[in-house]
Amino acid sequence: MAEEFELKTITLDAVDAAISRAEHYRLLNQPVQARSICHDVLAVDPDNQRALVALVLAITDEFKTDGAASVNDAKDYASRLTDEYQRHYFNGIIAERRARALLTKGPSAAFAYDGFREAMEQFEKAAEIQPEGNNDAVLRWNSCVRTIKDRNLHPRPPEPELGLE
Repeated sequence: MAEEFELKTITLDAVDAAISRAEHYRLLNQPVQARSICHDVLAVDPDNQRALVALVLAITDEFKTDGAASVNDAKDYASRLTDEYQRHYFNGIIAERRARALLTKGPSAAFAYDGFREAMEQFEKAAEIQPEGNNDAVLRWNSCVRTIKDRNLHPRPPEPELGLE
């Protein structure tokens, strides 16, 4: 029989330091550890925007591996961002990182084009409302365009319709 463990709760005064630690673990390429810390922060401060951003990025860090990262989880957390620009920008990041991961997975590469186009749509929306002096969405858009051109990506052909007999 497996032992039952309960998670411990961090204190509110430790939130900023915990988020900094999560960001540090992301830089060390340890997204699982970063995700865990973000969940601890969100357990005591559910609307913490910095933790939500760090969590979305940690989840997308795992797209390039066979980890338990979920596109839907990342989108759910991004939807909790209160700033419209950030919601579009990070949904673009989710789609772009998923597309880049698909490029490395053989037959799945055929779906990468769709992911880049989804990312570009989100980056366009973000660019329309970007803060002054912030061209991050434009830079990401351009990166997607260059990848599509460099990798010679195209939309998938439409599925043939099967006739009923």
